[in-house]
Amino acid sequence: MVVTRAANQQGEARVLLEAEGARVLDLPALVIGPPDDWGPLDDALDELEDFHWLVFSSTNGVQAVEQRLQRLGSCLARRPQSLKIAAVGRKTAALLDELGAAADFVPPRFVADSLIENFPVSGFGLRMLLPRVQSGGRTLLADVFAEAGVRVVEVAAYESRCPDTIPEQTAEAIAGEEVDAICFSSGKTVSHSARLLEQRFGDRWGECLKTVKLISIGPQTSLSCHQHFGRVDAEADPHDLNGLVSACRQAFS
Repeated sequence: MVVTRAANQQGEARVLLEAEGARVLDLPALVIGPPDDWGPLDDALDELEDFHWLVFSSTNGVQAVEQRLQRLGSCLARRPQSLKIAAVGRKTAALLDELGAAADFVPPRFVADSLIENFPVSGFGLRMLLPRVQSGGRTLLADVFAEAGVRVVEVAAYESRCPDTIPEQTAEAIAGEEVDAICFSSGKTVSHSARLLEQRFGDRWGECLKTVKLISIGPQTSLSCHQHFGRVDAEADPHDLNGLVSACRQAFS
């Protein structure tokens, strides 16, 4: 079983899959780092009291905002009382809890679409801050909220870049047809994995995956699998790590 996540975020997936009896190999497909320019985020954080909602769609966004606020002598736990927080995903909400800044709203499903469908207040007249990945992420939240009359400020809080290589042990296992499944946790892990596989195995890289099941964490990741691999064999429900493990179990049942 190969797990594709950020280079520093693979521990939980490994633990969950190994508890199911899987032998887990890592394929770090993201390197999380700073955006090219901190200026837009810092400017927005200087004006937090002017926003009604702060919306996080990942733990990476939470970590980046918390770090920048601490540089300004503040933190999410001491945000303006008028500022509410929305969080997409169980892990994002859990990190906010750890920081003492519990989310005021978490949608019932762990995808951006659910946040839009279930948002607790009318959008008209609201001012919303959306810290996000610098490149490659969806603009759905900003687009839909803007159409609903929200004044949306989208700022780059981090960037997710492609690593240079595949770990040798993982590459050898793929080449030797010893891998039963690859788990993808985002659209970028799909596109970066495809790039890394082509870089390692050349034009015939797709043949290395002909017996490998491709497991996706959610709808957008599944779309990326179809785009880059031509298929997806199972999709997590719910769209989190526990759902991903369940999807793996069902794919091999």
